[in-house]
Amino acid sequence: MQATAYTYDAETRSGQVLLDDGTPVSFGTAAFDAGGLRLLRPGQRVRIETEGEGESRRITLITLQTL
Repeated sequence: MQATAYTYDAETRSGQVLLDDGTPVSFGTAAFDAGGLRLLRPGQRVRIETEGEGESRRITLITLQTL
């Protein structure tokens, strides 16, 4: 699934992405670390993997979108 980075806190290595329909979804340190990223800038396109549905949806992996 693709999304756009919305917020990112370098101290906690967590933040939020916006899905293509505008829905914000938070990601935690574990998801950020699993992707091997060092930095994330708002507006960057990312690829995410999620678990759960609706309100219980959570991001398990976040990486940069590549072609």
